[in-house]
This record gives sequence, structure tokens and C-alpha cells, in this order.
Amino acid sequence: MEPGQGTVTFGSWIRRPENVNLAVLGRSSKKKGPTSPSVLEIFSFEPETTSLSTSPQVTYVFEETDGELVTIAVHPSGDDFVCSSTKGGCKLFELHGQETNLKLLAKELPPLQDVGPQTCMAFSVDGSRFATGGVDGRLRILEWPSLRIILDEPKAHKSVRDMDFSLDSEFLASTSTDGSARIWKAEDGSPVVSLTRNANEKIELCRFSKDGTKPFLFCAVQKGDKAVTAVYDISTWNKIGFKRLLRKPASIMSISLDGKYLALGSKDGDVCVAEVNKMEVSHLSKRLHLGTCITSLEFCPSQRVVLTSSDEWGAVVTKLNVPADWKEWQIYLLLVGLFLASAVAFYLFFQKSDSFWNVPSRRDQPGRQFEILDPQYSEDAFGPVDM
Repeated sequence: MEPGQGTVTFGSWIRRPENVNLAVLGRSSKKKGPTSPSVLEIFSFEPETTSLSTSPQVTYVFEETDGELVTIAVHPSGDDFVCSSTKGGCKLFELHGQETNLKLLAKELPPLQDVGPQTCMAFSVDGSRFATGGVDGRLRILEWPSLRIILDEPKAHKSVRDMDFSLDSEFLASTSTDGSARIWKAEDGSPVVSLTRNANEKIELCRFSKDGTKPFLFCAVQKGDKAVTAVYDISTWNKIGFKRLLRKPASIMSISLDGKYLALGSKDGDVCVAEVNKMEVSHLSKRLHLGTCITSLEFCPSQRVVLTSSDEWGAVVTKLNVPADWKEWQIYLLLVGLFLASAVAFYLFFQKSDSFWNVPSRRDQPGRQFEILDPQYSEDAFGPVDM
């Protein structure tokens, strides 16, 4: 299979240490015949044009025995990522070199080599834990990079649907295709609680808040024929409310690295982005992947841009119609401007004011004659001193 052909299975951002954003796409061979292998392609991101490079910087071709690509998880450092396939289990990829000279080194992951297709995978925010959830419902938490097994629960769910780590990397939330959701301690893998839900509710997707101030867990919930976003307080794990954001069944959920925005992708190609503080939709892209289920959705690490993918329309980069964030240099410029404005205002005040501090110099003052108001006063104001 030639680069750029085949069905895009997933897309994800890679944030490199030099603050360069890359995008990795997984292309399967579903439309190219059973003898065509799957490939990984890494593209550079052009922030000026909000687009990916026309050709990949590096390509990796899988063996035919690995089967189709399923999902990916990128380490927060941007130096490596894990990819799951239908037959080859999980494979580790190390990324070396600069943007113009990238190299991929593939390695086996012994604990995950023959585990079958993993529907979802995630790294903890601090990069010290790695979790995988399989079609068979098995949930694993591993220490990274030692790969020491922390949890291996064969019957965690009927089939794992989604998962996410909390901002402090203390908890892991996982959801099941049967509508249930569970919370786990990431340190030792012990179960914490199963989220409460009504009989007609199915918890499908989950994302922890990431702004550091609101300890919430957001869940995409199907309430009968209504789709809502429920909010759970992670100090009690009680549901504190819900909001209708996407207003249709969601297939994927994502949250920005700074925690300001929450995104939902629908099963028919729509994308909505909500501001977390107000829980109101601030961007809506209808028919972005017309009539096709969005399979991956992820915020760019440093831009208000999302990367989405679907089987039918491939990968799409979308610039969000949200207020621009203040850049660091803009903040410093504002502070300098305020300081200069304060200095000018003080100078003008000093020049025009009749205040105590604007006392004329002694040589500019007219001569003054003092007179004794009381004739009993003399040079010795205190009078004679009796010794």
C-alpha cells in the first residue's frame, strides 16, 4: 500500500521536546485488500496554514501478520507511543531525530505482545502509568517504562469502551459497552467505586477535568433517546448535574491539555467544543465528517485546533472558532504598557498638581515677614529656666 492510501483508523498529536507539533496517522488496509499491510505516517503541522504537511516525514509499514490498526496512545514526553493492532497485540515506537530527520524504532512489549485488540489505551498525565482496555473486557495498568504489571483484571468490563487518567494521575476511569463505569486507583489498581446511573442510562465516554481547579469527571451519557454530558464530583463520585451539549449520540470525547475546552464527536460526523467554565458550546462543526462516525478526536497541544478522523473522510484538521488565548509575550507587553502608562500619569500629576509634593523651591518663594502675635513671646520661647 502506498503512503497516503487506505482507511485512516486513528489520528493523534505528538508534542516534541522542541515544542514542535506532529500528527501520527494510522492507515489500515480495509479498502486495499487482505494482502495490503497497514502503515503509520507522521506528518508535521503548519500552524500558519492550520494544516498537515503534504507528505509524511516518516512512514512505518506493519507486517501483514499484525492485522489492522486499532488505536494509539502517545506518551506525554512525545518521545514514544504505543500502537494496537488486531493480531499483533501492542507495539512500542520510539521517535528519534528532529522534525526534518525523524526515525521510528519499533519494539515489542512483552506483557502486551499477544493480548488481542485493545479498544482504548492511555498514559497518565505524569507519564508514569500506562493502561489498556481490550475487546474482551480485560483491563491492565502498567508502570512506565518498567512495564511492571500493577493491575490485570480479566473481568473489569464486558468490553472496555473508554478510559482516562485524572490530572494528578491518581485515578483511572473506565467505561464499558454495557453502560457501566468504574474508578480505579492507579497506584495499586484497587477498585474505588462504580459510578451510579439510572436504569435507562448508559455511561459511554469519560474524561477528567484538567484545569487543576475543578475536580470533575465528565461522562457522555445516553439517557434513553437523549444524549447528555454528565458531571461527577471526584471527591464523592456523585453526579452533580448534566448538560445537553452535542444533543446526539457521541462516539468520542476529548479535553484540551489546559482543561479549558471539552470536545465531543458524534456518530454522524458533527463536532462540538464547549467551554468548561460555562459548560456552553463555543464551537460547532456540523457535517465535518458527513454521515460517518468520528473515530478519533484530539486537541492540538499548543493551538486551538483539533485533529479528527473517520473511516470515510480520513484525517481533518480544524481551527476552532473560540477566543484566542493570551500569549506569554502579550502578557509581558501588557504589563510593560501598564507600567509606562502609570509612569506618564504620575509625571503629569506631579507637574499639574498643587499638592504638598509640588512645593516650589526656596529661591522661588517671596520674602516673608514674621510678626509676634503675642507680646509676651520673646526669642526664648520657653522663658527663663529655673535651675
